[in-house]
Parts: sequence; structure tokens; C-alpha cells
Amino acid sequence: MTIHTQDDAYEPAHTASQTAHALDELQLYGYRPFDEPDPRPMPDGQRLAVAVADIFDAIVATLEDTRMEPDLEEVLWGQVNLFHRATARIERSLDENEQAQRRLQREQDGSEVKSTELERLTAEGVSLVERRNCMDMMRDHAATEFGHHTGSAWRPRTGSMVNRQHMTAALIDSRDFLAAKRRAETEVMLPAGPKVALTGGTDFNDHRLIWGKLDQVRTKHPDMVLLHGGSPKGAELIAAKWAEARGVTQVAFKPDWSKHAKAAPFKRNDAMLDVLPVGVLVFPGNGIQENLADKAKKLGIPVMKFEKGA
Repeated sequence: MTIHTQDDAYEPAHTASQTAHALDELQLYGYRPFDEPDPRPMPDGQRLAVAVADIFDAIVATLEDTRMEPDLEEVLWGQVNLFHRATARIERSLDENEQAQRRLQREQDGSEVKSTELERLTAEGVSLVERRNCMDMMRDHAATEFGHHTGSAWRPRTGSMVNRQHMTAALIDSRDFLAAKRRAETEVMLPAGPKVALTGGTDFNDHRLIWGKLDQVRTKHPDMVLLHGGSPKGAELIAAKWAEARGVTQVAFKPDWSKHAKAAPFKRNDAMLDVLPVGVLVFPGNGIQENLADKAKKLGIPVMKFEKGA
């Protein structure tokens, strides 16, 4: 073994301390994510709206009147979907944060270490909620711009499109945070108001009859929620467009073909009736529509059937 003593040319190896490491990160990044709340403010809502509008204006101005114009609507759809997917990504992080908080709640032993870690996770959750709400807002502004430039409503090809921007973020206690998150999610995904179910065939396109009957129901139930099968054409698509135009909340019960195979439409009917709608509107279709009507009658739910030209 060689021992160096009083050798000015020899410099022993140094191990950086935790303090030095933290200071390096602070110098590089300004803060350490989630070791303490991010001090940076959320973006200004008005500036975000303008920025999103500028994105769409720039794309439209560039591609219009060129050979790329046939692809313009798909490109604009993708711009909205970017925000939609980012919202889903943040939502997954928020779910992981919730599970971590639950675990730490069970492990609380009165120690400062456990308590501090739970406070950190709570602060992280609050920040994630604010980021998700901001992304929701950008997605909604982008969807509005999509409709303005294409004349069509933007719809996600997978997943739900909900807005949670009214969800509170002024939370301190972990249990209060989780309770508010569950409550807000329930209010968004299970909206209040009387539920009205509608079913009809994919080849039934009497939009005047469908809109007229739905307007009559809405007069009786101004805060109604429309339930339908989410078909890509026919009566249920017409009903979905009516809900968009009237500002009525709608819930699409799409058949789960991968899980139920040929029984999927009938399982979907069961799920729709489990919500206990105040009434069912049945427009011309096939056995699936008759199945829903028969099951509703057995449950004592009023059924209104309409024929072509009614």
C-alpha cells in the first residue's frame, strides 16, 4: 500500500455532500421538484387562450389553398389531441400520487419523517390538480378553435372529455385532498340532474323528429342528462349533436364488444338502465332497441316510442 504524506501534487478524491448536491440542483433548476411546492406561477389563462388560437391560425394560414388542405382537418384534430393526451398523462400521475398518499396514511407513526413525506405528497397532488386543470383549459380552447375552423365538434377517439377546472386546489390535509378529489371526479363523471335515455337505429335519420322530442323533454327537465348508446351514425349521433347544440350533458354507453362479444349491446342496455333514467325515448331500430324498451317497462320506467313520421 502506498501512503502519500505531505505531497502537494497529490489530491485525494472528494465525495460531494448532500448539501452540495442540493445546492447544485438549486443553481441549475431554481428549485427541487416536489421537495417543496413549485414556486413558479401557473400560466395566465387569457394568454394561454391567445396562444392556442395563434397555433391554429398559423396552421390554417400555412396549409389552406395548398395541396395539404385535404389533410388540414386531421392535423387540427391532432393539435387538440395533444392537449387531451397530456391531460390523461397528468391524470395518471395524479392517480399514482393518490395511491402513495393512501399508503403513507396507513404508515403514519407520528414521526416527523413520515409526516413530512405526506405533506410533500399532498403538495405534489395539489400541483398536479392545477396542471391538469390548466391542460383541460387548453384542450377546451383548442377544441373550440377546431370547431371554428372546421365546422365540426371535436371528439376524442378514445377516453372521456371532461373539464375539472372548478375543482378546488386550496387543500392542506391529505385526507381532505383525497376526499375533494373523489367528490370532484364523481360530480364530473356522474353529473347531477334527471337522466333521460335515448335509443334508435343507425339507419334512422329523422333529425327533426329527434330534436323536436328532445326539446319537449328538456322543457320538462331543464337540467336533464342525456344517455345514449354512442353510435357513430343514425338516431344516437343526431341526439349527441342535439346535446352539443343545447349545452346538455351527455353520457355515451358504448357496447364493450371485446368483453361481451355479441351480447355487448344488451349488456350496454343493462348498464344504461342501472342509472335509473326518468324515461326512455325509443326511435325505430331493431331488436336492441326493443330489448331496452322491454327491460325499462319491467323496471317501471316510462317508455315513449316513436315511429317514422310521428
